[in-house]
Amino acid sequence: MENKLKLVCPDCLSVNRLPRERLHDGPNCGKCQADLLPGSPIELTSENFAIFIEKTGLPVVVDFWASWCPPCRAMEPAFKEAASLLSPLVILAKLSTEDSADAAQPFNIQGIPCLIGFQNNAEVGRQAGALPADQIVSWVNSLPWT
Repeated sequence: MENKLKLVCPDCLSVNRLPRERLHDGPNCGKCQADLLPGSPIELTSENFAIFIEKTGLPVVVDFWASWCPPCRAMEPAFKEAASLLSPLVILAKLSTEDSADAAQPFNIQGIPCLIGFQNNAEVGRQAGALPADQIVSWVNSLPWT
């Protein structure tokens, strides 16, 4: 396993290289100094979704959601809690299917909320429906990460 990871800055989208042993050190972006692993869900959009999924060396779990969806809104605090529990080894992110329909469309999502786990730009798992934080963490930990 390579010692250095690529991490995409959630603010400026710069690709940073970080030694794996520094994941727990609260790394910042070399360009803009933003927190690379904030421990809370990262907001993705049509503009940053592809680069984030393609270039990030850690597993990324994306919550595909919509503001009009009551289960999506109900799961938001649990997803935030799960992000803090899984950081810094897994990044949790959110993508609005309303605002970024073009980014969500290729995944043929049938219902929301829908969690999709990505690693090395590939889908490794999918879970539909609202879950409490402990079940989100359990599901994420059950995925076949490499």
